[in-house]
Amino acid sequence: MTARKPLRLWPAVVIAIIQLIVMIGAPLVGLGDGVAIGMLGGVAGALAIVLWWVFFSRARWFERVGAIVLMVVAVFAARAVAHESIVGAGQGMMIYFLPTPYLALALVAWAVATRHLQDGVRRASLVAAILLACAPFALIRTAGIKGGAGSEFHWRWTPTPEQLLLAQASDEPRPLPPSPATPSSAAPVEVPKEPETPTAKAAAKPAAAPAPPIAETIEAAAPAATETPAEWPGFRGPGRDSVIRGVRIETDWSKSPPVAIWRRPIGPGWSSFAVRGDLLYTQEQRGDDEIVSCYRLSTGEPVWRHRDAVRFYESNGGAGPRATPTLSHGRVYTLGATAVLNALDARSGKVVWSRNAATDTGRKIPEWGIASSPLVVDDIVVVAVSGTLAAYDLATGSPRWVGPQHGGSYSSPQLVTLDGVRQILVLSAPGAVSVSPADGKLLWEHTWEGGAIVQPAITADGGVLINAMSMMGGMATRRLAVTRGPGGWTAEERWTSNGLKPYFNDFVVHKGHAFGFDGSILACIDLEDGKRKWKGGRYGNGQLVLLADQDLLLVLSEDGELALVAATPDKFTELARFPALDAKTWNHPVLVGDVLLVRNGQEMVAFRLSLAGRGD
Repeated sequence: MTARKPLRLWPAVVIAIIQLIVMIGAPLVGLGDGVAIGMLGGVAGALAIVLWWVFFSRARWFERVGAIVLMVVAVFAARAVAHESIVGAGQGMMIYFLPTPYLALALVAWAVATRHLQDGVRRASLVAAILLACAPFALIRTAGIKGGAGSEFHWRWTPTPEQLLLAQASDEPRPLPPSPATPSSAAPVEVPKEPETPTAKAAAKPAAAPAPPIAETIEAAAPAATETPAEWPGFRGPGRDSVIRGVRIETDWSKSPPVAIWRRPIGPGWSSFAVRGDLLYTQEQRGDDEIVSCYRLSTGEPVWRHRDAVRFYESNGGAGPRATPTLSHGRVYTLGATAVLNALDARSGKVVWSRNAATDTGRKIPEWGIASSPLVVDDIVVVAVSGTLAAYDLATGSPRWVGPQHGGSYSSPQLVTLDGVRQILVLSAPGAVSVSPADGKLLWEHTWEGGAIVQPAITADGGVLINAMSMMGGMATRRLAVTRGPGGWTAEERWTSNGLKPYFNDFVVHKGHAFGFDGSILACIDLEDGKRKWKGGRYGNGQLVLLADQDLLLVLSEDGELALVAATPDKFTELARFPALDAKTWNHPVLVGDVLLVRNGQEMVAFRLSLAGRGD
């Protein structure tokens, strides 16, 4: 018999070495999106190995075809038994892409190790090698993606932080004593207007048939006739711009570090906080219930919890609500990840009215859940449901109007004044959409393909800053010139800059410049021409607020670290850094006076910051 030619192994060995260098080295070096480069490099290497095996390996055709078929079968077998977080990760593609590089490496390792063994042993060991390469992906779960680290993997049998929280002894809320001013019933009343805003025009007929309320409670307090404005009424503060005025803090944290007032576990969710007096409000998930929670600012003790029997989960972001409560006139308005819109009494948590905004607008829940925080304007509350705006009567929850139907979005509605006209602006799939608060009719829109998560910003001279994103992250920032003429509104591009590419990290505007995240690195651009002034400091997918009086950025990194960075255009300067949380953190920080609130999907903490002297 003619001797079988030996396998041609050297090309596969070279490819495997290069593949390993890219898979391991790219995330370590951090060039661009290192994790994405490493993953794509691993897949590309796997394809090259498959080409070698099929066309250049000299293996018998039975072995060539059999190995490929066996790898495909192994992947689908792993998918059948894998954890739901692995099966659903990466829009359902992770289970196919993740094992591929390791299957290819296992094929090369098997070919080298068994090249001198008999055929029967070789083929049996090939089956074992492929099964072993796939087996780990049936034994792990993911806690979602995390910036440059990619997916967070854990053994599937280890409990999640949410499971540990639910297993703890019950921490039942301690309700506040009844307020003497609280009426005994919720008889319909005239809802007072927001301070410093004119009366809205009479509402138009609802653009969509109202859905039946989810729940109603007649014992909730009516909206307060007068009320001191909340210190932090909702998402990103009073102006929904993450700008804090009237507060100056000590920046030498080596001498005056933040001091933890309290720290407590919390259910998963990416909500921030709303604060009024000694009460703070946030949203979280606990098992099968989506929760609106009220805690004491001074102690962290729970005051009340409202529960809706819904649970949203997707592999990349995990479980829980994504939006932030909004405080107005003694009520708290919340929108859950499945579009449950609640109006609750802020003191007791009792339901005033509740709607399903997805049903009212005819919109589907987007892939990453509803992330829009409610906006109160005059006598309506406005939400964005997958890019479509909808307004509800504050007093009754009756639908007032539904705006233009647009593509998906994770941005929140924002009240702005352009050319002297108040309007509601939202970023959605076509770009930017602006409507009238009175009836939801379109004023103007600007098309920029992609999508949006972050908030728009308004420059001091009336320019509009928007961003767009892709599946790989932020694309760019664009400045619009929005004007009103005899023929109506126009929104023209002034410049587009790739010097600032926010993904889901909001940016701030300060003294003619924008400060925010370019990928995972902070950057500053000039608002005049969009040119980048500096870039520096790695904070992952973090968030920030601006202390305007102090030209200071307070950054909360994705790893849970606090940092102080100078909000000046000359250069990147980090002034201080301090560990605050110990897990992935995407939530926006809140600063009220000298109290800093931070949270993630596992815990929340209140820190006291040392205030700077008046002479500073």
